[in-house]
Amino acid sequence: MSDCPIVQYVGFKVTPLVREYTFSVREASGVREFILNIANEAFVSRRARYQDAPAICALRLSAELAAHSNHPQESHFAITASELDSYRLSHGPKSSGHSNGRRQQEHF
Repeated sequence: MSDCPIVQYVGFKVTPLVREYTFSVREASGVREFILNIANEAFVSRRARYQDAPAICALRLSAELAAHSNHPQESHFAITASELDSYRLSHGPKSSGHSNGRRQQEHF
């Protein structure tokens, strides 16, 4: 097996305060499970979208793996408000430069 870990999204569980997203990381030394939490309030306040949550968590897990040579000591992480804001800004709708979304006609 290569030095590059294989990261797999396993699923999520809803609790009263957070949604727990579980990932499996497989490498030559074995398999580890990581759980990343996003507060339910983030979804209610629309700071996060349900369909984006696995990608948000995967980005954080990738950063943790990279920062710790694929072996972070922790296995539980909480996604912060600044991480949610950063994801939303980098993955939000792209501005087309048109105010009403319609393509302006050229007049000759």
